[in-house]
Amino acid sequence: MFDSRLRKLSQVLVNYSVALKKGDIVTIRSDPIATPLVVEIYRAALEAGAYPHVRLKPDALAEILYKCGQDHQLEFVSPLAMYEIEKMDATIGIWAEVNTKALSNVDASRQAKASAAQKPISARFMERAAAKELRWTGTLFPTNSSAQDAGMSLAEYEDFVFGAGHLEAADPVAVWRGIEARQEKAVELLNGRKTLHLQAANGTDLTMSLEGRRWINCCGKENFPDGEVFTTPVEDSVEGTIVFSFPAVHMGHECDGVKLRFEKGLCVEATAEKGEDFLLKMIDQDAGARRVGEFAIGTNYNIKDFTKNTLFDEKIGGTVHLAVGMAYGETGGVNQSGLHWDMVCDLRKGGTITVDGKRVYEDGKFRDIEL
Repeated sequence: MFDSRLRKLSQVLVNYSVALKKGDIVTIRSDPIATPLVVEIYRAALEAGAYPHVRLKPDALAEILYKCGQDHQLEFVSPLAMYEIEKMDATIGIWAEVNTKALSNVDASRQAKASAAQKPISARFMERAAAKELRWTGTLFPTNSSAQDAGMSLAEYEDFVFGAGHLEAADPVAVWRGIEARQEKAVELLNGRKTLHLQAANGTDLTMSLEGRRWINCCGKENFPDGEVFTTPVEDSVEGTIVFSFPAVHMGHECDGVKLRFEKGLCVEATAEKGEDFLLKMIDQDAGARRVGEFAIGTNYNIKDFTKNTLFDEKIGGTVHLAVGMAYGETGGVNQSGLHWDMVCDLRKGGTITVDGKRVYEDGKFRDIEL
């Protein structure tokens, strides 16, 4: 049965998130399971006067590559992929997993090798995005596999996904423009600050320099649904320990009880109660993978619970997330890596953020800003 919310979502993605215009070349990437959404995005892109290029890639291909590919194939950087990065004006990615556990038994070192090899692609993508030459957005198509991870039925999960994006509203774009205006107050508060001190009841105690860095307002344009403000700390400034409240999920693997300790910006100790071997292989894949590429504050209070999907979990209102690896150039960050792995720390009970000696955030909320 057709879900009218898919058409509404496609209109938001095309006309708001990447703001397609006549003559734009846009790629639409997805697993075939999300074909109903792909069709609606394709239709909306044509209506906008753009040239849509659809790339359907079955989820199963990743497992085949990691298990059957030779080293030279794992490390191959496709010139066609690089050409596509250079030529497209916008890209819309749809995460739609048939089996979220398909890669659980894949050799982590082979995943790390393939991830590191794609660094030139990801770096050029970020360069063009930072220069505003390339617009991008990513969203999720609800599947039974993702619903099972979240502990929900498919119908419940669809309501959760679309609710997080305010797609029940008569005009979702107007809602997101309002969110943008409110979050801009947080950005204004944080921009120009020099130091940040993060503390949480779970033992997290982390400091970083923000000098010369810019905070970005994430309001449904590059991720959908959205709801965060983020920056990149000065690369050699991160000191202390962060303990993550939820399992860190990446490439089909779950690492639980993750704890990272930093000295002079470098992760010098990484432990996990579950999945530690995978964690270590990922952060050892290249020189930049042990440094912080992002620090962010989740602001979507429609998302309350952990669902094992980073798109939603990193946006939970009242949390922060830290990503090891690649930095986003628009923040002023320069760290390069084939890895960008977001991990979430809950501040809703006893967490604080202090900037330049002033406490601005407590128990999951800004003290003087209503989001």
